[in-house]
Amino acid sequence: MKAILIQTVDRLGKAGDIVNVKEGYARNYLFPKNIAKEATPGNMKILDSLKKKQALSEAKRLDEAKTLAQMIAALSITISARTGEEEKLFGAVTTEMISAALMAEKITVDKKDIVLDEPIKKLGVYQVEVKVHPEIKASLRVWVVKE
Repeated sequence: MKAILIQTVDRLGKAGDIVNVKEGYARNYLFPKNIAKEATPGNMKILDSLKKKQALSEAKRLDEAKTLAQMIAALSITISARTGEEEKLFGAVTTEMISAALMAEKITVDKKDIVLDEPIKKLGVYQVEVKVHPEIKASLRVWVVKE
């Protein structure tokens, strides 16, 4: 029996996929829990319209992400930190500090989307990768200066 998945199911498929399942599994589990619908011609048309809407919204999000990536790439932020001998920092510059500095520039980026290959523990200029979208990454210049 063919079914259209409404939700993602492990080892079966993602939401919007059309899958072949046994009739008992569909009628006793998938349909009552609203995890899937029967693949009728009417439901197929609804699925096609939903996929078109999702494609449009995904394209819009991608364009917004590209614009944000260009803004971040053109930006250079400065973070001041306390230092000790030989220009070593007390502690390290964290992704939270970088996110707060971006917030001051009116750019909202979650700290989890900022990628540091290694902790920043010295003064200097660093290139930090920012994940704006699963497909798009931007490079941000971070200046770490003495407080």
